[in-house]
Amino acid sequence: MASSVRNLRSGYTTGATAAAAAKAAAMLLLRAEDGSQGIPEVEIPFPDGSRVSFRVYRSEYVGNSATASVIKDGGDDPDVTNRAEIAASAEMIVTAGTPEDVILRGGPGVGVVTKPGLSVPVGEPAINPVPRKMIREAVKEAIEECGGGSLNLPRHAMVITISVPQGEELARKTLNARLGIIGGISILGTSGIVRPLSAEAWTSSIESAMSVAKASGIREVVLSVGRVSERAHMNRYAFRQEAYIMMGDYSGFSLSAAARHGFGKIHISAHWAKMLKISMSTPQTHVRHGALDLKKGLEHLNLIGISVPEDREFNTAREIYDYLVSVYEGPLPILRKVCIEAKKYAEGITSGIPVVAHLVSYEGEVITDSE
Repeated sequence: MASSVRNLRSGYTTGATAAAAAKAAAMLLLRAEDGSQGIPEVEIPFPDGSRVSFRVYRSEYVGNSATASVIKDGGDDPDVTNRAEIAASAEMIVTAGTPEDVILRGGPGVGVVTKPGLSVPVGEPAINPVPRKMIREAVKEAIEECGGGSLNLPRHAMVITISVPQGEELARKTLNARLGIIGGISILGTSGIVRPLSAEAWTSSIESAMSVAKASGIREVVLSVGRVSERAHMNRYAFRQEAYIMMGDYSGFSLSAAARHGFGKIHISAHWAKMLKISMSTPQTHVRHGALDLKKGLEHLNLIGISVPEDREFNTAREIYDYLVSVYEGPLPILRKVCIEAKKYAEGITSGIPVVAHLVSYEGEVITDSE
């Protein structure tokens, strides 16, 4: 029988896409004197020394500036920026003294950093360090390839402005506002390559959120497995927004990161299936890393003092939960035992930094915890 699993296709980051658009805009600007009408394709260097060609979506020369854009191809990655148009404009300015040869700015649809803790200073456009380097290197290549055009250093500099036409709309589907990135998306990437459903995207987001929380003076963070469990904790306890960090299925990594950042107390908010997995010492709770072994789950519950018949057939963790709720009168003390086990496992990772595990019901409410 043929496998139904296919290899997922890698793609390119917003940073790489912006660098390609910037090179195209710079080339068009420098070639305007020769009557060039457009740039169909550009090739740019990547951090690992490789080179990649990008098809230019649109390019035009208007007034004294040139604009080009590239459609982001994120491969099979489900990120909201996949297929987004990333644009760059290029223009020459007269400067005094010895200027930078390439000046980078953020335009419409590119967020602005408003909170400390990120890799970009407050007030700057949310274009991360590696994309900044890629953009500058790509533009410098354009200058060399075009013989410098009318760029006469040190009297002139080239200004590159990155914009994302749908950036503000796309940003509403991200956690940028919580991180203090306002007005658009971030231009991201560390290698130029997007690997679908990779751990890198999640762990980078977790690290960024923790850096912002720490810089904002947060002492206690809340690690949630999803929006429902996050909202449940918010509704009950109403911590500051910066305290909430979406760990997804990366419980082990998130606990280690929280300890490394030096938070005084860590909260976990999760529904039954995920909390049961964490209580069973599972550092990565996504089903692709192993579905919950229900037999082992039943053994675990009996071992911690929750009596469940092991010969009874359960098809899902939800069925186990429903059984416990129906059999035990006032089941919260029983369910709390799972929270206590999750706490023990978590504190083994945090080296004793206190952890509180909050169990969220299928109705979206915190019903018990490990305290």
